[in-house]
Amino acid sequence: MDLGLKDKAYIVTGATRGLGLASARELVADGARVLVSGRTRQAVDTAVAGLETLGTAHGLVADNADPDTPERLIAEARHRFGRLDGILISVGGPQAGPVETTPEEAWRDAFESVFLGALRLARATAAALPDGGVIAFVLSSSVRQPIPGLGISNGLRPGLAMAAKALADELGPRGIRVLGLLPARIDTDRVRELDGLAADPDAARAQATASIPLGRYGTPEEFGKVAAFLLSPAASYLTGIMVPVDGGALRGL
Repeated sequence: MDLGLKDKAYIVTGATRGLGLASARELVADGARVLVSGRTRQAVDTAVAGLETLGTAHGLVADNADPDTPERLIAEARHRFGRLDGILISVGGPQAGPVETTPEEAWRDAFESVFLGALRLARATAAALPDGGVIAFVLSSSVRQPIPGLGISNGLRPGLAMAAKALADELGPRGIRVLGLLPARIDTDRVRELDGLAADPDAARAQATASIPLGRYGTPEEFGKVAAFLLSPAASYLTGIMVPVDGGALRGL
């Protein structure tokens, strides 16, 4: 199936590793032009070098928590590509720890990047998108059920998902779609780091695997393909939804 991505232009934040990079890779491989962002020059340059073997990609050093980031990214995308068709807002996972003992400073820092930074990006992009544009958030399965030991994610992700749902209602009349992706146990550096916090990392991974109906962790490539589809014109009648990419791990409908 042709997703209609050829020559479309997207911004993918937090795209120097993990799910953001995997999503950018699938978009570029299918003909889209992508501007990726990350917090260090080395990471951005490395990501762009890999993406350029597949198609058209550029990079910009930017932090989602910086209030200037949205306008910088939008201006760069328009300069490079002459258009902007959508954004995938991906941020690194917040500090691990239970709700009870995670320091207030960690909550405040995460709010700036995970919540307010993402919302700022979405609002600025909405003002720049044409009819047919799309805004997608990389969230977490914590939107639907809490993840032990990830208090900040459990607290912030559901609120951002509801803001995305409300934004879909607001932007729908303009033909702009808004949606979210809910990854669970995808085999990224972040998830391996979280498994490594357990007293017995191998046992923690085995226990998590046993809770997944497909019996394995997902791959970043599998997530990236779902993201590319949802951002594409082929998904033009999908908005206001949260799409689990979890191997069946979430127990609710």
